[in-house]
Amino acid sequence: MSKKIFRSIWMVSILVLTASLIIIMAALYDYVDTTQREQLVDETHLAAKGVELNGKKYLHKLDSDSYRITWVAADGTVLFDNRADVDSMGNHKGREEIKEAEKDGFGQSVRYSNTLSVKQLYAAERLSDKSVLRVSIDQKPVWMVLLGIAPSIAFVAIFAILISLWLASRLSWKIVEPINKLNLDEAIQHVDEDDFKEIAPLIRRMTQQQEQLRKDRDEIARSAQIRQDFTANVSHELKTPLHAISGYAELLENGMVQEKDIRPFAAKIRSESLRMAKLVEDTIGLSKLDSGAPEMKWEDTDLFTIAENAVDCLEIPAEEAGVSISLQGKSCPMHGIPETLYSIVYNLCENGIKYNHSGGYVHVHLEPTESEILLTVSDSGIGIPEDAQSRIFERFYRVDKSRSKEVGGTGLGLSIVKHALMIHHATVHVDSIPGKGTTFTVRIPRRPM
Repeated sequence: MSKKIFRSIWMVSILVLTASLIIIMAALYDYVDTTQREQLVDETHLAAKGVELNGKKYLHKLDSDSYRITWVAADGTVLFDNRADVDSMGNHKGREEIKEAEKDGFGQSVRYSNTLSVKQLYAAERLSDKSVLRVSIDQKPVWMVLLGIAPSIAFVAIFAILISLWLASRLSWKIVEPINKLNLDEAIQHVDEDDFKEIAPLIRRMTQQQEQLRKDRDEIARSAQIRQDFTANVSHELKTPLHAISGYAELLENGMVQEKDIRPFAAKIRSESLRMAKLVEDTIGLSKLDSGAPEMKWEDTDLFTIAENAVDCLEIPAEEAGVSISLQGKSCPMHGIPETLYSIVYNLCENGIKYNHSGGYVHVHLEPTESEILLTVSDSGIGIPEDAQSRIFERFYRVDKSRSKEVGGTGLGLSIVKHALMIHHATVHVDSIPGKGTTFTVRIPRRPM
């Protein structure tokens, strides 16, 4: 099997090498031909200037073995030719390059010379007295051009063949070695179905299954670590309100609180209870989103209507905080999970209210396009430092811990937003200036794939 793979790889290499050499030789011939034509044009211009200045004396003094130079009068009579007897030459007025030069000032052609019995490249230039100076050169056949570069091409070809032999041997060994060792840690990409037909599918299947098991193992380990961290964080977060409630209750139970302080203590207990309830609620919601929200139903809905409901629910908290909340846009029909879409709008707006100042605002804007919906939530709040913007969607991450505790934040709101966006294949971009406010720009596909 190794020999057959070696032969196949080597034959492909030879075919590629042959095609490459043909392309290179064609390119070289084209380059030589183009260079020859350019040199002919330059020589023609140079000779024409010499004749204009010194007449026929310049042509007699000109030593040019490579080029044939012909001077033709306005009536077509040949006045000079450095390779042929002018008396034996016919009238040249009908020559293609002569006619073109008389008409346009310069002409070129490629044809067989009856005078010299060879194919030539011609270039002709009209002089000030209407005569034409023509310069020509023998056009080298393809085989002559290639013969000149044959040694170099042969050297390159031999070197390339040796390299291809080495590569073919190396590659065939690399392909067969994993099969010989039955090393399932390496994916088998090339197996000869004719020689190894029975075992090849088995090896491929085992390799694929092992790779899938490895991925599953890594995913399970990652999920376990996330759950462990999450459990530790939740336990820590729950301890704070529980200890506070327990402390206040103990003081009340032991009669250590004056009657005028009983109501404030009860209010603190209620506040900590609400905070704990909110934490539990957010934890349950995040767990559902972590599992991909399998029990939540995808349906046709309107994001603008969902946003209206979220804004309505937040009007009282916004009013209590001295923050105005508004909604602009138009109907945004889409396919999604209403509960998770609601949580996106609600949590972004709630964050804008909590981390704002009295007299501030939260503005929600919805703009539908053909393929997606643009949701923008802007506020005039405390803003987010640039170094913290990449971490705000982490669980239990708080930019301002003292402010978060003061307003009863759980540190899970933006994490819920992140997971809800992932379910809808949506993206979010954050623009924030500390002390001036924050803008969340969300792009939600109308029909998630």
